Amino acid sequence: MNQEYLRAIPKVDELLREPSVQALTEKYPARTVTDAVRAVLEDLRREILAGGREPPPDKAALCAAVEAVARRDTLPSLRSVINGTGVVLHTNMGRACLSERAAEAAKNVARSYNTLEYDVEGGCRGHRCAHVEGLLTRLIGAESALVVNNNAAAVLLILSAMAEGGEVIVSRGELVEIGGSFRVPEIMETCGARLREVGTTNKTRLGDYEKAIGPDTRALMKVHTSNFRVVGFTQAVPPAELAALGRSRGLPVIEDLGSGSLLNLARLGLRDEPTVQESVAAGIDVVCFSGDKLLGGPQAGIIVGREEVLSLLREHPLYRAVRVDKMTLAALEATLRAYVEETAETELPTLAMLAQSPETLRMRAQRLCALAREAGVDAEVVPEEDQVGGGSVPTQTLPSFAVAVTPGHDGVDALETAMRLRERPIIGRVAHDRYLLDARTLREDEFSCIVDALRECLR
Repeated sequence: MNQEYLRAIPKVDELLREPSVQALTEKYPARTVTDAVRAVLEDLRREILAGGREPPPDKAALCAAVEAVARRDTLPSLRSVINGTGVVLHTNMGRACLSERAAEAAKNVARSYNTLEYDVEGGCRGHRCAHVEGLLTRLIGAESALVVNNNAAAVLLILSAMAEGGEVIVSRGELVEIGGSFRVPEIMETCGARLREVGTTNKTRLGDYEKAIGPDTRALMKVHTSNFRVVGFTQAVPPAELAALGRSRGLPVIEDLGSGSLLNLARLGLRDEPTVQESVAAGIDVVCFSGDKLLGGPQAGIIVGREEVLSLLREHPLYRAVRVDKMTLAALEATLRAYVEETAETELPTLAMLAQSPETLRMRAQRLCALAREAGVDAEVVPEEDQVGGGSVPTQTLPSFAVAVTPGHDGVDALETAMRLRERPIIGRVAHDRYLLDARTLREDEFSCIVDALRECLR
């Protein structure tokens, strides 16, 4: 029977001559259509040989399958999604969304020649970080600033320039894994620095650092544990005390803040997140943090601190390998200007999402729920607790509301898959056999797209 089914499969040229397939060449490149035909027929052949198929579908069904494959293959791999998870800084979905001003700034410099390394006033070569250095020093109160492509690169550059061949003293309780198995001890090893652990997992005292200082010590380092918490019987050395110890022993003090924030976020419900300004004011020599987390800008590693230290970083050969491009700098400059103009909390999507009150979120969820019910979808509004981010304050949650959809006979997993595999993917969560769309990370201009998708997927 398999041989009979195999003989019934049309040839590639035969299917390409079908009018509906020929019409596809007006929408897609001819090569894409041909490849789609081959892929569909090959999949059909494979299924028949595996014994898992009834007689081959008719040509109309095959042509529809060809169009689906062609459409899929021409979609950009990196494309926008609708985030219904409620996770504001979702690592897998690009973390912080840029503001309109930042996105426009990046587009403008991408489409034209620009002043990346050109000093207009002097008519000579300039420095790329000059576009943001003044803004950073003004906002933070540091002597100097530098930007690289992410915070891991910032740590790599700092340790390479300041600690190669020597020891760096770090609390055992702060030996974090940044993400993607990128660990602080391994970074040190890569930089040619040796790790000197002090204290215990839950308690480290100033005396532990002091006793560990020796002739090979190059720096003292503090790492903010932004992606985990040690609770209970704990003790850590405050930045000001560690900075004072460093000054008394002639050693620079480094602090990796991870997420990094320029605003006190306690009133938004985020606890124990230090500001960059606090670290600099405490006397830390060099501080690094991310641009695409709590700052709300593009991916970047921002380094601030004493000019004497940052000049070493600028002169290090590794700096050229980790420097940022024109689009990142343009977006970062626009983001920082929002802080200078005191519009950050309303202009930057990350801060605006975090600042939403539960009542605002409940009303938004009710509007989406009403639209879904009008479309025949079985939905209701339920209270939720939102995680702020995966690698950014993951242990803290904020109260929110979500639209909970009860799936049809195919089940909740089928609904989640169908929503995720749309041309513009819609990413929700599954809980208690219901499909959840959290209001915190949804925009109202996305509601019609969501409702249309639910109607089609549940049909």
